[in-house]
Amino acid sequence: MCAGSAPAYATAESAAIAALAQTPADITVTGRVIDETGGGLPGVNVVVKGTSNGTSTDPEGRYTITAPDNGTLVFSFVGYNPQEVAIGGRTTIDINLAPNTQALGEVVVTGYGTQSKRDLTGAVARVEGTEIVNQPVQTATQALQGKIAGVQITNNGAPNSQPVVRIRGTGTLLAGANPLYVVDGVQTTDIRNLSNADIATIDVLKDASAAAIYGVRGANGVIIITTKQGKEGKPVLSYSATGGFKQAARLVDMASADQYVNYLGDVSPTTNIPDFSGTTNWYDEILRRSTFQNHNLAVSGASENVRYYFSGNLLQDDGIVINNRFKRLTVRSNTAFDLSDKVTISSQASFSHANTRDVNIGAAYGNAYRASPIIAAKMGDRYGNTSAFGNVGNPLLDIEKNNNKSLENRLQSTFAVDVKPVTALTLRSAINLDLNYNNRRVYDYQYRNDEVTFLTSGGNQRVDRSNLNVTQNNNFRYLWENTATFQQRFLDKHDLTVLVGTVVEQGFDNQFSAARRDVPVDPNQWYLNAGDPNSSVNASEASKDSRLSYLGRINYAFLDRYLFTTNLRHDATSRFNRDRRNGFFPSVGLGWVISDEAFLKGNTILNFLKLRASYGQLGNDQIPANSYIVTANANIPYVFNGQPVLGATITDIKDQDVRWETTTEYDFAVEFGLLDNRLTGEVTYYDKTTSDALIPINIPGILGDPNNQFITNAADITNQGVEAALNWRTNIGESPDWSYNIGVNATFNKNRIAELNGGQALFAGGVNGTVTRSDNGVAAGSFYLLDAIGVYQSADEIVSGPRSTFDPKVGDLKYADKNGDGVVDLLDRSYFGSYQPPIYYGINGGLNFRNVDFSFVFSGNLNNKVYNAKKQARNASTDNVEASFADDRWTATNPTNSDPRALISSMPNSTYFLESGSFMRLTNVVVGYTVPVAALERFRMTSFRVFAAAQNVFTVTNYSGFTPELAGGPLDSGIELNSYPISRTITLGLNVNFK
Repeated sequence: MCAGSAPAYATAESAAIAALAQTPADITVTGRVIDETGGGLPGVNVVVKGTSNGTSTDPEGRYTITAPDNGTLVFSFVGYNPQEVAIGGRTTIDINLAPNTQALGEVVVTGYGTQSKRDLTGAVARVEGTEIVNQPVQTATQALQGKIAGVQITNNGAPNSQPVVRIRGTGTLLAGANPLYVVDGVQTTDIRNLSNADIATIDVLKDASAAAIYGVRGANGVIIITTKQGKEGKPVLSYSATGGFKQAARLVDMASADQYVNYLGDVSPTTNIPDFSGTTNWYDEILRRSTFQNHNLAVSGASENVRYYFSGNLLQDDGIVINNRFKRLTVRSNTAFDLSDKVTISSQASFSHANTRDVNIGAAYGNAYRASPIIAAKMGDRYGNTSAFGNVGNPLLDIEKNNNKSLENRLQSTFAVDVKPVTALTLRSAINLDLNYNNRRVYDYQYRNDEVTFLTSGGNQRVDRSNLNVTQNNNFRYLWENTATFQQRFLDKHDLTVLVGTVVEQGFDNQFSAARRDVPVDPNQWYLNAGDPNSSVNASEASKDSRLSYLGRINYAFLDRYLFTTNLRHDATSRFNRDRRNGFFPSVGLGWVISDEAFLKGNTILNFLKLRASYGQLGNDQIPANSYIVTANANIPYVFNGQPVLGATITDIKDQDVRWETTTEYDFAVEFGLLDNRLTGEVTYYDKTTSDALIPINIPGILGDPNNQFITNAADITNQGVEAALNWRTNIGESPDWSYNIGVNATFNKNRIAELNGGQALFAGGVNGTVTRSDNGVAAGSFYLLDAIGVYQSADEIVSGPRSTFDPKVGDLKYADKNGDGVVDLLDRSYFGSYQPPIYYGINGGLNFRNVDFSFVFSGNLNNKVYNAKKQARNASTDNVEASFADDRWTATNPTNSDPRALISSMPNSTYFLESGSFMRLTNVVVGYTVPVAALERFRMTSFRVFAAAQNVFTVTNYSGFTPELAGGPLDSGIELNSYPISRTITLGLNVNFK
């Protein structure tokens, strides 16, 4: 043996020890898998990567598995993104699985049933409730902005305001343009009573094929909202809270006292300037940083035969205008009982109580734009008398001397019985109720300007007698639905689902209003009988409508790749006369899943490819219930045989043949998934035409109608466009700790009025006359204006140019003689675009690192127009102006060709006030942290997440006003005059679940 060499047995032992050290040791790994709500996720597959060794989670989401200490666990579950986690010697591994909202196999609600998205032949988009619950908004539709191609949402900053939703463009001019909402079967046009925390999913039916099952109610698209149900397992107690503040997202700089006085020197040199030091910023006086809070408490669970979900929600939104506030309490009960394996009864019910104090935004906010900055808003208990200065009324006085409160109680409920006499057949009967009771009291305080104002007496801002106005609105609507659904797979090749049913609907609306003067100032005495009976004014109105519908649908799939769907619906409505009330609305859709064909099997790039095409028709009867009924006004005094008597007379003319608006739509699309479905997308072309659209037709005044017009079917409207959506979702590198997703969607829409069929153009909106004109060949609500081409620089230029009927002076705007007749007048108006954007888009993204999550949403418009009417509205020479105009206006020493001279009255409607409506807004951003489950066990918590969220963070736009996002009707959107400012909201929140 050589010196220094180890014995042979020692070398062998060392080698054995080294080999043993490198051999993985099996360990027992335990943990819990939770879903996006923090609840345990049962049935999740847990497999050691590269082996067949696996298990699944129990009803509480817990698992136990034996695996090598250096192995990798793979967690997978249908509808969720799979995760791979390196064990690294750990014996406890908790996982939070994120839902795959782009999963091609997800099941969506299609109306009176569900269907795999893979098998759809119509245009349906889904948003999970988890994507909206943490956003600091009142309604779910606000949170949808920028998330779905083809869906344009225009928000309003006022508390309890309802967003304007347009699906694939504006398809009507006078009838209801909003989509139909279906909440657990209850059909409505208003979901402001719904708590976002109760929402499980939102499915948007965009095309006629998908929405045809709703017939007369689906012409403007359908948004189906499904609320949460209990999951099997132990009861789960959930609490979520959000709190923060709101402030105006964007304000306009108004002229300071010095700029204003300089401006007055030009426009009204003889004005007596009051002795006032400083500048009154009227926005500082009427706006504030307000609070926002939202609390939700829920308990849910399920046993073998019972499922339940109970919740309570408190939301408070104090608007950014002083004295404005909104508070809503909502309670919900969702239950289901399996009486046997063949019979299930279920119910969903929600009750909401809302308390709102509104402000007169026109008088307050509109006046704040024009109020003089050299008059104090208030000194002590006395208000600055802007009115006596020849100015608008004091905005602060408008708000503080008016108390406008409403109380609203609303109950929505569904009670259903499902019976399965045989496995393939389900019979369902459901009663859906919607009851809404609204009471509003508006009290105007008595005040005289010589009692409560300083500076001087006089002016016209006064209320000599207090006034109380009370309004009661009671609405009741029910739907009784009966359906039979047959679903069967034959010979492992044919999938057939057949649905037939009937729907009976009836609604009752009753409104009463009354007013009296001299009601005492004490709120405890704000009752009509406390006022002067001789000043009493009363009015009432009631209406009733009903519908009877028959519906049917066939879904058929051959070999899971050749798809066919047809919907048939027959509606009868009381809103039209007997000869016109019946309508038949069919649709058909075809689909081909090409990726299942043999010639594409085995490719590693294309995972999914489907072509689909559809055709369908829908109706719209959203007009007043008495639109075709000639009515008489009663109790009209006249003299008969020399004696005063009360009689009745017919004062309006109505078309008794008024009928449905009918929407016909074609839809062609391709859907795809690439690279293990990390990249998914959809491109759709649609062509939608609304025929027989309702419009007013002018009639000779000699016929006696006070409006000189009647409503009839006399227009066609087209919307043609392309929707595109792309989504990418993957991990970063090989690490399962990092993942991200990015999605973009864009809609290209062209809206046109195709034919007025003998009708006249429709005018709407504006300050000095109307600014929109809807006519053949242009978009609905197109701006119809004079073309401002500069500023007159000299008297010679006025004389040498076309004669103008607007009597221009040096420094006034110069308008183009469009028709070339040598005269500038209203005949020279022409079209300059519309508020309807030809392009609108959304960008969504997220980043996750272990327990930290980050998400954002951008939304915006391109190439649309907005009209800055507030700049045009001039009530008097003492009205304030924007700081930029005060500095840049035309003067003899500043001969600009952009802005006119100082003026004392409103200028004609022109392109000078027309601006770009394009914008991009960071609509929402959320950063959250989820505490590891292991740290929560001692507190009996199953999840704990904290987050920060911001809404309307910033807006990139060239528009000079408060916001380019301007809601309105089909004929007058995009006009900023007295709009409530969009607010920026910053909040902190938490979500916690207890076992």
